[in-house]
Amino acid sequence: MSALTVLFAPDSFKGSLTSVEVARALAAGWEKARPGDRVEHAPLGDGGEGTIFAVAFGGGWEWVRTTATSPNSTITSASWLRSSDGRRAYVELAEASGLSKADADRPDPIGATTRGTGELVVEALDAGIRQITLGIGGSATTDGGLGIVAALGGLDPSGQIDLSGLDRRLADVDLEIACDVTNPLLGPMGAAATYGPQKGASREQVTELDQRLTRWADELELATGRRERETPGSGAAGGTGFGLLALSERFHSLHLRPGVELVMEATDFDGKLARADVVITGEGRIDEQTAFGKTALGVARRARAAGVPCIAVGGGVLPAGIDALANLGAVVVPVVERPETVAEAMAGGWEPVARCGERIAGLLTLGALAGASSVA
Repeated sequence: MSALTVLFAPDSFKGSLTSVEVARALAAGWEKARPGDRVEHAPLGDGGEGTIFAVAFGGGWEWVRTTATSPNSTITSASWLRSSDGRRAYVELAEASGLSKADADRPDPIGATTRGTGELVVEALDAGIRQITLGIGGSATTDGGLGIVAALGGLDPSGQIDLSGLDRRLADVDLEIACDVTNPLLGPMGAAATYGPQKGASREQVTELDQRLTRWADELELATGRRERETPGSGAAGGTGFGLLALSERFHSLHLRPGVELVMEATDFDGKLARADVVITGEGRIDEQTAFGKTALGVARRARAAGVPCIAVGGGVLPAGIDALANLGAVVVPVVERPETVAEAMAGGWEPVARCGERIAGLLTLGALAGASSVA
């Protein structure tokens, strides 16, 4: 079988490996079985936790290490990216306001704040940057972006909305928001009901959070004259999408875009796909959420359009995810090798992913040999 060009373009396995680490692990396993193939990497993300590593991998960025307010209102370490020419920034909400930044021993789904994310945006403004991409997945918060609005100067000392104090530099800012969901702000498909339980909210707290978001929406929409609570994506990151959309007219421009598309641009995914004979994608869990714009779906869609076979690996795999990708001609392969808990699978780290890459390469070789035999 002749040598192939193989593109590795996975998302992260959240809580275990970054997308860069997943891509390298899959490639290491593949090269063990097929050392003659040419491999390329385009690690991806959808705007959630770890996407910042995929963006940085694309090149042309410098890390800015800093501190910010955590979801629990303590101080946490955080990082953002500044382009080498100093004109652009990539800010990841999860760096300051993500689940991994929350106090696991003191969960506070009601009080968790996005203020730290706003502080990172202000740092970028202080650095003279006016083109900002903000990834808003993986939040520990359900504050409707109130903390970000506060950090940007949109609240008075008593905590009431006062947009007269909003940072005037926003008028020169082009903000792209990497958003991987289409939920509205409120109701049974809204931020609190859909994602609150993942952030530690009880049934009663979900109801309280939805009520709080309703009051916040009433106040912010009145102050801005914009009704955004039903806009697709307004429920993203605990309503952060809503808070920013409501302030749209205070920015030079503001757009919500699928996070995977933004990262594909940053990593030259399309250029690499054009050279590939097969693309390997994947994410920590391939399930019913995969059909709603997750990374594996975005890769499978582009691969089908380009006529490139696509294989998706998943740390966990459910039939709904398999079906969603099968509709685009992609084949799903689980990483797991034995019955195990989610915690055990996450603790497995690099090695099971590498062995999965090796198995896929071996199966591809076997299939090619079987095909050649039948032709003979």
